Amino acid sequence: MWDDLREVVLDSRPLDQLLRAASPATTASLERALAGAELTVDEAIPLLSVEGDDFTALVHAADAVRATDVGDEVTYVVNRNINWTNICFVGCQFCAFAVHRKDPHAYNHSIDYVLEKVQDAIDRGASEVCMQGGINPESDAFFYRDLLLAIKARHPTLHIHAFSPMEIMYGARRTGMTYRDYLAMLKDAGLGTVPGTAAEILDDDVREVLSHKKVDVRTWVDIITSAHALGIRSSSTVMYGHIETPEHIARHLGLLRDLQKRTGGFTEFVPLRFIHTLTELYQKGLVTPPPVGALDFRVYAVSRLMLRGWIDNLQTSWVKLGTELSQLTLAAGCNDFGGTLMEESITKAAGGEAGEYLPESEICALIRGAGRVPVQRTTTYGRISSTGVSEPGRGAGWRSGSGAFSPGAVPAA
Repeated sequence: MWDDLREVVLDSRPLDQLLRAASPATTASLERALAGAELTVDEAIPLLSVEGDDFTALVHAADAVRATDVGDEVTYVVNRNINWTNICFVGCQFCAFAVHRKDPHAYNHSIDYVLEKVQDAIDRGASEVCMQGGINPESDAFFYRDLLLAIKARHPTLHIHAFSPMEIMYGARRTGMTYRDYLAMLKDAGLGTVPGTAAEILDDDVREVLSHKKVDVRTWVDIITSAHALGIRSSSTVMYGHIETPEHIARHLGLLRDLQKRTGGFTEFVPLRFIHTLTELYQKGLVTPPPVGALDFRVYAVSRLMLRGWIDNLQTSWVKLGTELSQLTLAAGCNDFGGTLMEESITKAAGGEAGEYLPESEICALIRGAGRVPVQRTTTYGRISSTGVSEPGRGAGWRSGSGAFSPGAVPAA
């Protein structure tokens, strides 16, 4: 796998030559995207399955668009994940993190416990805490508000990125408030941005299989647009590599693009590979292990092209892909390396093997090893610092043609 992907990344032919080698249909779609035209859902569907010369042309076209639109900086955020409870009644078949309250491994941490985690994050340089948890029916109806107030009382300048649309839906129902009023209350209590998770695939037929109790498409859209209307920005995501088809992914991208045209509230797009090992979907035989490498490249590259001009920040997920493949996806349209995380429970519980913490120094080394410039950012993509500009002798990366780049290698910081 690595050799094949590395060969694609290192292909030194000019883009126009790569386009001539691809099939006429692929070339036509890529040329339209390169010229600034919007890639349609119908054009995106076949691109999500291309192979051979078409695959190489797709990857390089996405990289060219990335270079034109956002340049050579690769951003990252110093943050900490906090999952305060794993108790959840929803029963998503793609999740191995959640347990019932009587499970011996169940936990429901206090606000004081969360405050200790927040303090540790700040002591380690975090500008953001990202908080999500299971849907615990025994939590107080105003727990999310009280958690925000407690954190902000001690750390008024800390950015809190928290509560998926599923959590917002449940919290609003518990309090008897509308989504808009509930979100406004959380914003007043200190909520900065919300994760655009719980999206999975925005298709109700797919969602019925993945989790029939979870927030449906209309409600997800309602919550996200309500947040954006209040000035609460969000990320956006897709989960791929399970029961979905290329058409589902393309339509998902089209829906997010339409929402961005209406609200302008998405800060980034994050494709998330489905981690299958310990999930019910896999244990029941409903999915086979998704192929690693080419599938990821296709999703990232098509996302860059289809969201062009609307969502400029495309984040690779090292916790899903591992650092080696995430580094390679920087050549497939990505311009953000995500966060340090400091701890990560959800992917780990499903069988993920990439780890829970990636130090800032290693993120910067991986970015420099790809010939790009690491820049620390805020949650909403303000620049905190550029850590790669003054480094002499760095930047050749895999584009040098020297053969020095090796997936998995972390250059010296």
